Order: sequence, then C-alpha cells, then structure tokens
Amino acid sequence: MLWSLTKILLFVAAIAGLTLGAGYLMESDGGVMLTVAGVEYTLSPLMSVIALGVLLVVLWVFLKLLSLLVATLKFINGDETALSRYFDRSRERRGFQALTEGMMALASGEGRAAMDKARKAERLLRRPELTNLITAQAAEITGDKRKAEEVYKRLLQDDQTRFVGVRGLMKQKLEDGNTETALKLAETAFALKPRHVETSDTLLKLQADSEDWKGARATLNAKLKHGTLPRDVHRRRDAVLALSEAKSLLSEDSSISEREDFIEANRLSPDLIPAAAMAARSYIAKGKPRFAMRILKKAWEAQPHPDLAAAYGEIEPKETPQERIKRFQALVKPTPDHPETKMLMAELQLAAEDFPAARKALGDLWEVDPTARSLTILAAIEKGEGASDDIVKGWLARAVNAPRGPQWVCDSCHNIHGEWVPVCGNCGALDSLSWTAPPADESTGPVSVEMLPLIVGAPEPVSGEIVLSEGLDDASLEGEEADETPKEEPEK
Repeated sequence: MLWSLTKILLFVAAIAGLTLGAGYLMESDGGVMLTVAGVEYTLSPLMSVIALGVLLVVLWVFLKLLSLLVATLKFINGDETALSRYFDRSRERRGFQALTEGMMALASGEGRAAMDKARKAERLLRRPELTNLITAQAAEITGDKRKAEEVYKRLLQDDQTRFVGVRGLMKQKLEDGNTETALKLAETAFALKPRHVETSDTLLKLQADSEDWKGARATLNAKLKHGTLPRDVHRRRDAVLALSEAKSLLSEDSSISEREDFIEANRLSPDLIPAAAMAARSYIAKGKPRFAMRILKKAWEAQPHPDLAAAYGEIEPKETPQERIKRFQALVKPTPDHPETKMLMAELQLAAEDFPAARKALGDLWEVDPTARSLTILAAIEKGEGASDDIVKGWLARAVNAPRGPQWVCDSCHNIHGEWVPVCGNCGALDSLSWTAPPADESTGPVSVEMLPLIVGAPEPVSGEIVLSEGLDDASLEGEEADETPKEEPEK
C-alpha cells in the first residue's frame, strides 16, 4: 500500500517536472538554426529537445539493425551465434539421449545396440571421454577384443580417462593369461589411483602369485595407509608375506640375520603356525632354546598343531622318551582336552613303550572323534599290548576309511593342501588356509566300508567284545556298542 502510494507520487512529480520544463522551454527565446541544402531551419528550444530525443531513438534502432546484420553474416560464415547455439543445444540433447540409450543397452547386455548408440552420441557430442568407455565395454560383450583394446588405448591419451584405459587393458591381459603384462598394468593403475580397492587387490594377488613378496608388502602397507584395509587384517597378511619372504631367503642359503624375518613374521601374528615353527627353529639354530619354547607355547595355546610339536621336539633332540614326556607336559598344559594334545601324548607314551599310559592319554578320542591318526595310534597300542594281528588289522581297516582330521583347507574354495602355503594353489586366494577338518566326503579314504573285511579281515573277538557275524558291518557294530563295551573296539 505504501509502495503503491510512493509510485503514484513519483509519477506525479515526474509529470510535473516535465510540464515545468516544457513551459520553461516554450517561454525561452532563441533556439537552434540548421541549414540543409540552402534551406534554413530554425527550431525552438522545445523542438530542439524533442528532435534530440527522436535522434537518439533512431540511433538505437540503427545500432540494433547493424548488430543483427553482423550476426547474420557471422552465422553465414559459420561463427557461433544465438542461432548456432540453438542448434548446438538441440544436437546436445539428442547426443545425451543417444548416450543414455547406449548405457541402457550396455546394462541389458545388448552389445551391438550399445555400440551403435555410442557412435551416434560421439557424432553428436564430440565427447570421446564419454562414449569410448561404452564402446569398449560393448565390444567386450560382443567378443570383439581387438576393438575393445583399441578403444582402451585411446583412453590412455586423456588424463581424465587414463586410469580407465589402464584398468581395461589390465583386465584383458588377465583374461588372456598374460600375467606379466597384467602385473605392470596393475602397478600403473595403482600408481594412478592407490585408493581403488579392486586394483590394489588385483596387484596384491599378482605380486603374491609371482612371489614378489617385497612388492606385495609395499602394496599391503599402501592399502593400510589409504584406509582400504583394516589394521588387524593388514597385520595378519603382513605376517604371511613376511613369512613367505623369509622362506624364499632360506631356500637361497642366506645368512642368519636375513632369516630373522621368521621371527618378525611371528611377532606380527603369533598364532600363524608356520611362522611360529620357523621362528622357533631360527632361535634353536642361534642357540636360544628358551625363546623357541616361549614362541611355541604361545602358538600352541592359540592352536595346537603337529608342526609346533615337531619344532618343540627339536629343542632337545637327544633326550630320552621319558624326559621328552616330562618336558612336553609344559607345552600341552593349557590344552589338556584338545584332540591334538591327546594324540601327541599318546604317541610320546608309545615311543616310551608305556602302552597302558598311551591308552589313558588317548582316552575315548577314537570313539568321540575318530580320525585316521587316532585309530592308527589305537592300533599301535593294541599291537603293543599283544593283541592278535586280526584285531590290529581291524583297527587299521577302520582307519583307512576314517576322516583324516584337521588339514590345511582353503576358506574360499575348500581345496585341501598337504602343507601351508601363502596362496591357495587352486583359487589363488591370499592367506585363505585354515587348519580345520574338511567336509567328510573330501577327507575320507577311497575304500568303501563294505570292502574292508575283504581287504584285511574282520577283527577277532576278545573277552567281553561283540562278535561280528558275516552279515554285519561296522554300522551294526556301532549300534550294539550301547549295550556292550568291548575291550578296545576298532574305529578308524
């Protein structure tokens, strides 16, 4: 309301001012005299002002017409004008529409259609950094690897798309099995984008496959630095790589100081069984048995393992069986009920030829967790206590088809390895081996239970034992164990 009133007042004031000005000019004497072609024109002051205004309007219109003429000439000449910008915007819209359709075709697996749309988008947009990637991926879908490689190489020429080109070429080389070239490309891609998780993982795997342990550790440290790897995972894998590096040095007859990487690997991951065993052997070679015992005890408490027991035995190689039993008590004290502890102590008692003690140490392991090793130990106990050959053969027969117990099994592909390796030989996964029992169908022997009596004969009955008739198999025997307890019934 107030603003409307103000505008009215301003308008009235302007009209009043113009009226006063016009009245003043009309009352003034003199004017402007113009002579054109011998004709003299005299303009009063008011007419002079009006003529000046008309002249300014005519001049403005003339300049606008002149600019329109210049724009038309530029358009004819091909220069950018409002008209050309209009057509450019139209072409850009059609180009982005083609680009969108190409991406949709690529996502749906229509390679040919995606390539056609990419060519159309390139013609309209003239933006190769946008269209080349679609063309390369579409060429891969259609199986035109040569075309894809050609496009990826074009991407290398632009800083914005160089990483995409290197990564595309790297994946092509991996598919072709050219790991040497793929490794070099992975190093280049990692240098361009060290935070890219897929590239760093690929580089780490290729370095591990080629046993470039130093390079792999550098890549692992870079992943930790850039925050793409948890600290606990980094520590574990760094220990695995340090152990692998130390093993390669050992095979080259390197000095003791170089072999101390075993100790470093054990420090990084005390529960890594191979690192603990090799670090202990390194201390034994340097005449430091107490350090070796400390390492092995800590590792045994985390995960009892035969390799740790073997290394522990090397600390005092000349001791008697009774002395060894006494010394091993300190090792197995934290894990008295672990199956590995029971079998280890039973084997030590067997070496001392104390068969009742061996049976006591083994306990009911052959029954609650029968494995080839526990049943073989029981067969040796039976043999030592004077059992007949048929009884011993019966236990060994069950051992043939029993599970093999814990082994080095890959967590990714479940492939079984005879010894620990840093990289799975089947799927190539790094640090994927665990000491665990594989599935039953992969850990048992090839001999069928029904065929065992034909191979070794049935166990002979002893006092208090259940007699196996010709028509009964092991399943029948196990069903009767709830009613009668044999002296020592075979199980593996």
